[in-house]
Amino acid sequence: MNIIIPMAGRGTRLRPHTLTVPKPLIPVAGKPIIQRLVESLAGSYSGKIEEIAYIVGDFGADVERELVAIAEALGARGRIYYQQKALGVGHALYCAAESLKGPCMIAFADTLFKADFSFDAREDGVIWVQKVKDPSSFGVVKLDAEGYITDFVEKPSTFVSDLAIVGIYYFREGEKLRSALHEVIRREMREKNEFQLTTALEMLKNEGIRFRTGEIEEWLDCGNKEAILYSNERMLVFHRDQGLVSPLATIENSVIVPPCFIGDNAVLRHAVVGPYVSVGHNSTVENTVIANSIIQNRSQIRNAVLENSMVGNSSKFVGSRDELNLGDYSHFTQR
Repeated sequence: MNIIIPMAGRGTRLRPHTLTVPKPLIPVAGKPIIQRLVESLAGSYSGKIEEIAYIVGDFGADVERELVAIAEALGARGRIYYQQKALGVGHALYCAAESLKGPCMIAFADTLFKADFSFDAREDGVIWVQKVKDPSSFGVVKLDAEGYITDFVEKPSTFVSDLAIVGIYYFREGEKLRSALHEVIRREMREKNEFQLTTALEMLKNEGIRFRTGEIEEWLDCGNKEAILYSNERMLVFHRDQGLVSPLATIENSVIVPPCFIGDNAVLRHAVVGPYVSVGHNSTVENTVIANSIIQNRSQIRNAVLENSMVGNSSKFVGSRDELNLGDYSHFTQR
């Protein structure tokens, strides 16, 4: 099976952290969002993952190498495609047309989930959903008596269903989706000047393709700082029994209030860390009390009391009480 991940957007709501890396590479509980996503999908599939294809913008060679390495760590081939213009998800997926063959999964890279993604691979397709209180902000599906999807409705103004599409899809024959996307683009079937995946799904349904639903236990947005911090909290809770404190970390006269992630060669010195804190590899937290925060790699925090904060890579903060949103390669000292 192939996994195709559209991720060409820059994640402007997460600036300054997405000025230097795309949002799917922001770490949550010690791992990039994209890595957590593909590990979850691969772990729920009984067969072999042949290829993980990423549709990106101009992110640079370092980012592309990291994405390929994530695929190779799962025994799959990593492949990079480019979306040069922001023309919608349907257009992005068609940029990866060569990988739309055989069994395929499509996953949007800006969310995390608590879910069992196991499914019956003999189905034509599976679309994962979650019940939501206010479906007016989502694309939703309607089901028949057998549990197959009868309608796709985008952001309904009146109630038709509370089953929101979360952005995970399975297709038994990726070639059929490729053909549908080709028709959507050839016939200029745009919505708000973009080519949408839902247009192709409706086309496939009308051609007799039957889609079942899979259900998500918990759906975590990663769109802004507050959402990332909450996702970090939930992932730390989900994985609290998996040895989140590295044996290579140095911990001196410090208290860790679990659950926390402490990375390789991190240093905690005269600090109280937690709950819900991730400290990245090679970072130092000294003379500091910190809760509900993410400190990325190779950064330094000293003489501070922090909460609800994000600090990027290779950054430094020296100060007192604050709520930070500090990007990569930033230095700030309070006087």
